[in-house]
Amino acid sequence: MSGWSAELVTRAAHLGASTVHEAAGRIGALPSSISALYREQPPIAGPAVTVLCPDGDNLWLHRAIYTAAPGDVLVVEVGTGEDFGYWGEVMATAAQARGIAGLVISGCVRDAVQMQGLGFPVWSTGTCIRGTVKDPLRPGAIGGRLRLGDVLVAPGDLVVADADGVVVVPADAAEAAVAAGEARERKEAGVMEQLRAGATTLELFGLPSGVDR
Repeated sequence: MSGWSAELVTRAAHLGASTVHEAAGRIGALPSSISALYREQPPIAGPAVTVLCPDGDNLWLHRAIYTAAPGDVLVVEVGTGEDFGYWGEVMATAAQARGIAGLVISGCVRDAVQMQGLGFPVWSTGTCIRGTVKDPLRPGAIGGRLRLGDVLVAPGDLVVADADGVVVVPADAAEAAVAAGEARERKEAGVMEQLRAGATTLELFGLPSGVDR
């Protein structure tokens, strides 16, 4: 894993994407179109390895598998060529052998059932059976800055992904976001206890009831 301690990554994965997003100041939420390939896949966290692929070409993704370190998360932009199966069972098997934590891609994948069987975590815009080419003359990149929705992703940024979605936090804000997320969780645990004891969300959050008395 490049850039983060295993302890911080474990803490971030435990918190989950929405808590880290809120704790970081409501930044870094990737588009909701990028979602978990299957609901049962485990939450992940790790440093981003950024990949830019040309439309309908996955050669740079193959290269990225052998650039990434164990524990890294591949974060991939495919431009306007979303509707191709950029990733499948073969690449997932190769990535698992390298210890890569998961894949986040602004395009489609295929072999969904097989990847579920492998247990390799994927967040994508969907599935598509259309194959890709591998043209060495087409431009792409590993390690550049990407834009996914309104979020800029840089190499080494902290990625947290779970069944609810994906958040990317800038590297220099990651430790503070995780610490703030843990404080938020402790506060919410107290709220849950009060709700079970009969308090209302309106009371606890100071919300107007909307009912004239």
